[in-house]
Amino acid sequence: MAVSSLLVAAPKLYSLLQNPKSNHSSSLNFSVETISAAKKRLFDCGMGLLLASMVVGSPMEANATRIEYYATVGEPLCELNFVRSGLGYCDVAVGSGNEAPYNELINIHYTARFEDGTVFDSSYKRGRPLTMRIGVGKVIKGLDQGIFGGEGVPPMLVGGKRKLQIPPELAYGPEPAGCFSGDCNIPANATLLYDVNFVGIYK
Repeated sequence: MAVSSLLVAAPKLYSLLQNPKSNHSSSLNFSVETISAAKKRLFDCGMGLLLASMVVGSPMEANATRIEYYATVGEPLCELNFVRSGLGYCDVAVGSGNEAPYNELINIHYTARFEDGTVFDSSYKRGRPLTMRIGVGKVIKGLDQGIFGGEGVPPMLVGGKRKLQIPPELAYGPEPAGCFSGDCNIPANATLLYDVNFVGIYK
């Protein structure tokens, strides 16, 4: 009881210390309404500081990144073309730049999903494009063929956006992948869906 009384009186005691000439005896006889008003002011002040810190601590591009990350879900659908390897592809935007060069580094943004639409990886979420060497087996076969081209698939052009459906044999095959401490991000025999944005050739 003594502790709770001290907590209730603390704000008023602080004001008394700031203004020693005030009437101490009458000042301590404040009402419940006064306490509630003081608590509300403190709460409002705290919320204001919290919101201000969030604005300062969160750069504008972070919000833009999140928007773009989820925007790939709403991109126009296109009819997939399937080639002999089993890869499905279609172009949302063809692009107007250079083709993806063999054995060169390129920058892409991508969102990767399972067949049920669950996102398991995205460069947008990390806030920067992926730099990868193309055409020489440094990435899964479906991305090499889907971006560099070949076997009936045209090469992507800088600025292009392409959807890929990658069968297990062109992805990670019969073994699970992305495993750490017994947990695997990608199950065995998974068909993967990629939205690829060819940002540019790495310089």
